[in-house]
Amino acid sequence: MAIMAVVVSLFQDNDRTVHTIAQIWGRAILMISRIRVIVKGMSSIDPTKSYIFMSNHQSNFDIPVLLAYLDVQFRWLAKAELFKIPIFGPAMRKAGYISIDRSNRRSAFLSLERAAESIRNGVSVLIFPEGTRSLDGNIRSFKKGGFILAVDSGVPIVPVILHGTWSIMSRNGLTIRPGDVILEIGKPVETIHFNRKTKDGLMEKVNQIMRDALEKEKKTETVCLS
Repeated sequence: MAIMAVVVSLFQDNDRTVHTIAQIWGRAILMISRIRVIVKGMSSIDPTKSYIFMSNHQSNFDIPVLLAYLDVQFRWLAKAELFKIPIFGPAMRKAGYISIDRSNRRSAFLSLERAAESIRNGVSVLIFPEGTRSLDGNIRSFKKGGFILAVDSGVPIVPVILHGTWSIMSRNGLTIRPGDVILEIGKPVETIHFNRKTKDGLMEKVNQIMRDALEKEKKTETVCLS
């Protein structure tokens, strides 16, 4: 992700340019790796509105898939430590990445407030709520930070479910296996009826939507193979 930020930062500071360059980079990676992506549910979202996209995280290939085929302009949330790396840090900042400082409670609170303000001003962001890649392809428990951000900003959460990237390259694997990936975009989940005290209910709701979608696709694959 940091390498992509460096590439994007070489071009003019324009949202459409950033999006286009990132999309080309992602599609090139997928084409070279012989990975075909099937997109489902794109009509569920309004490209003129801002959202918090939340995706499951199976593989290093999640990032190029999302950049190439989630056809809306969005920014990534990234931990503050990455912004301190020479070359990569300034590039990530120029590319529009949003820093989240988790060093202490106050810093985390302030950085979430700044991120929420950006979202209220029309910026969509993408988060991996699991916080790290899955070991087995299944959805792990979620971290709370993204849901605090969601209730503070008041914009809808869009569940994004990736099917098949774990089979392409698992967390600890080095081998790339060509194949098909499905990028499924769920219906937006409203956040305005939740607050920081009730965010756990929102978190459980989104987690269950994503688990159900993953399980449904697995059953479909089983039927097709039988």
